Amino acid sequence: MLDMFCYQCEQTAKGEGCTKVGVCGKQPEVAAMQDLLVYSLKGLSQVAVQAREMGIKDPEVNVFTCQASFSTLTNVNFDPERFVEYVNKAVQLREGLKEKIKQSAARDETLWTKAKRAIGLKDESTQAHFPEGPATFQPAGTLEGMIEQGREHSIPNDPETNEDIKSLKQSLVYGIKGLAAYADHAQILGQEDEEVYEFIQKGLAATLRFDLSLDDWVNLVLECGRINLRAMELLDAGNTGKYGHPVPTSVPLGHKKGKAVLISGHDLRDLELLLQQTEGKDIYVYTHGEMLPTHGYPELKKYPHFYGHYGSAWQNQKKEFAEFPGPILMTTNCLQKPQESYKENIFTTGLVGWPAIYHIADKDFTPVIDKALEMEGFTEDEDKGSVMVGFARNAVLGVADKVVEAVQNKNIRHFFLVGGCDGAKPERGYYEEFAEKAPQDTVILTLACGKFRFFDKNLGTIGDLPRLLDVGQCNDAYSAVQIAVALSKAFEVDVNDLPLSMILSWYEQKACAILFTLLYLGIKDIRLGPSLPAFVSSNVLDVLVKNFDIKPISTPEEDLKAILG
Repeated sequence: MLDMFCYQCEQTAKGEGCTKVGVCGKQPEVAAMQDLLVYSLKGLSQVAVQAREMGIKDPEVNVFTCQASFSTLTNVNFDPERFVEYVNKAVQLREGLKEKIKQSAARDETLWTKAKRAIGLKDESTQAHFPEGPATFQPAGTLEGMIEQGREHSIPNDPETNEDIKSLKQSLVYGIKGLAAYADHAQILGQEDEEVYEFIQKGLAATLRFDLSLDDWVNLVLECGRINLRAMELLDAGNTGKYGHPVPTSVPLGHKKGKAVLISGHDLRDLELLLQQTEGKDIYVYTHGEMLPTHGYPELKKYPHFYGHYGSAWQNQKKEFAEFPGPILMTTNCLQKPQESYKENIFTTGLVGWPAIYHIADKDFTPVIDKALEMEGFTEDEDKGSVMVGFARNAVLGVADKVVEAVQNKNIRHFFLVGGCDGAKPERGYYEEFAEKAPQDTVILTLACGKFRFFDKNLGTIGDLPRLLDVGQCNDAYSAVQIAVALSKAFEVDVNDLPLSMILSWYEQKACAILFTLLYLGIKDIRLGPSLPAFVSSNVLDVLVKNFDIKPISTPEEDLKAILG
């Protein structure tokens, strides 16, 4: 038996799968516990689908399913003990939901028959019972026992024999993980939609079925894209409703003399709480990674001690965190193995975890603040220039008339969305080179941490419009979609007929969900890199190429020539 098997991220070993230890730092026991949690969630979802058909909805099950799915995303939680809690909680919620179903089935046999049909259960029983498998399994009483159970339910042991359907099933699982992350972010800010929860549970339960065709699976993946669009819309409403629409903002890349805290990840609510709790304590708060765009939100930038941005993308944190003279707070995903040089200075919160690293579950960041006051901080001011953020949909659409005029006057020839995840592979230098070589009469929209390949480059302006427009985090992909839709309306053409090309980099499962959204919207001719997903079979790839004209990146020169002619 393999030590582990995981191929959910772009940097998976040899482009095939990690079998000894994850490239991300994930140990085999963590991989097994994540596999067991996904298996548990499929069982919980199978029961939840039956419950929904009988009119039973459980908010706790909904929220937990998202949180637990999110915890298995790449670079989120590396602590096997935390997964023990999640698996046990999944089974506890599953059994509670079963009891409600049984009570309802006893009252109405017709409802039970309908519920069975929803999950493809064909037995003739009129009594509520559940198919053997994840809906009935019981977790072992020890971590070691659970790890063995997880290995039994790893991807190589999937009973699916059709490689193309297996590929689409895994694609759906990874899309749901990304979707669950966006839904969790939105729920934290008070934005929910029952349709999102319903699909997540329906999709996870569907992966246990063997009566669906290849077309059915393609449609489920596209449906994941549709629902992900709704989840991103909810998150956008949560972010802008609470913190205002981002505005163009200059963000210092240097630092101020004084005590300092660094916050990384994605979560705006965590940042707000940290700003509130550090107010008046002579501590400057700096962002790292995908927290950079938060400087554009009016309700966050109002804090005078919210100063600037430090460092670059997630894969550089080992060097950057070691040099930061204050504590680091990790929110959401992007964590790497903490080094000894800063192991005592890093804290996790929310779903993030690493064994033996201080975890703050209650959002009281006093330990972070105490550590900041204890450490030296920056000993002098330093000016390293600045970058602009805040060109989300509201800002860009506010000057849409100027954009349309510039295109009509041929001052702008083409738009490129060059964005997505960053990573350590040298091939990712393609994106920096592409941005630098794009002609001066083109505009580059960017989002997510892929921008750190070129975020501090001076690409000039076209009239009053900067050539480089930062739309925001990967979580802000909804803004990019809305900009494209609005431009298509302004020019009265289909999105695919716009002078707009998408040059995307991917790393983890939120990127998968976004890609499925773009496919659902019918957007074609996407260039994807630096490599194609290992979980996509050759036949599935052929379908994507044929129906959506997806293609791998080549060289910046060749791709620019193909796009611009």
